[in-house]
Amino acid sequence: MIGRLNHIAIAVPDLEAAAAQYRDTLGANVGAPQDEPDHGVTVVFIELPNTKIELLYPLGENSPIKAFLDKNPSGGMHHVCYEVEDIIAARDHLKSQGARVLGDGEPKIGAHGKPVLFLHPKDFQGTLTELEQV
Repeated sequence: MIGRLNHIAIAVPDLEAAAAQYRDTLGANVGAPQDEPDHGVTVVFIELPNTKIELLYPLGENSPIKAFLDKNPSGGMHHVCYEVEDIIAARDHLKSQGARVLGDGEPKIGAHGKPVLFLHPKDFQGTLTELEQV
């Protein structure tokens, strides 16, 4: 059901410093910051030959990333994202297997302009999992 790894998301306390580290120290292709108000984040994508890294920074006081950084002030891995061909079919299959879909269970449009869902970390070895329809 899942396809390739789309990205690994890392919450960061300083978006500019993190982007500079990937660009200047690691020599990566770093995109421009983009605000995602529906998700309460500002994101920067780092393009790698085989996947992407998504840097996450809080956008607003109610951002889920703010809560994450309150618990993890240095930042850290926030979630992994896998591609699926049909997000509704994937959601329905996962729910039938007992997996919990976060939020209202309906896909939202993610940072790539495609439908996404998040799965409860307790159902996936403590890792928040995002599915993105491709």
